[in-house]
Amino acid sequence: MDAGARRASWLDAWRELGVDTPDETLLAELLARHGEPHRAYHTLQHLDECLEALAREHGHAKRPAEIALALWFHDAIYDVHRHDNEALSADWAQQALNAAGVAADAAQRVHALVMATRHHARPDDAGAQLLVDIDLSILGASAARFAEYERQIRIEYAHVPPEIFEPRRREILAGFLARDPLYLTQSIRTKLEAQARINLQRAIG
Repeated sequence: MDAGARRASWLDAWRELGVDTPDETLLAELLARHGEPHRAYHTLQHLDECLEALAREHGHAKRPAEIALALWFHDAIYDVHRHDNEALSADWAQQALNAAGVAADAAQRVHALVMATRHHARPDDAGAQLLVDIDLSILGASAARFAEYERQIRIEYAHVPPEIFEPRRREILAGFLARDPLYLTQSIRTKLEAQARINLQRAIG
């Protein structure tokens, strides 16, 4: 996705929620956040991949604009030394939507969507399921892209010694592999489930 398509996605989401002229400063800050030097995976590349996935699944989304803005904000705050990134990002999203005059119930749903990307529990809501599946679609990427993703994650955790990082990483990936199914959205499961299991099994070793 190029910069023009990314901006169009941003504008379309806000307009669908009744905001014709979204805050340009907010967009600039979100773009800057995704370009922070400590990021290797949680960058504009990941955001673009998520937005492209949503575009493909648009017909399966009941409230696509809310999912789009949740994707824009879900990694807005990203610091590997913190454990409240999602909560801070969700709060920022809700505050931004409230400030723009978006309906309070929609702002609350976006907050809940961002919180779902903690991946602590499998969501029951179809919108959250789609969002989480999109966020995890990297697991079902091509073998080459998945290998790049694993390298990018390691860069972000370069401060963690291998004897700590590697078993913990295997534990996380094994947790995803144990999910049956991994993807809760039928269309994404059909496209990605098999490749995701191959990628995860290979990574776990």
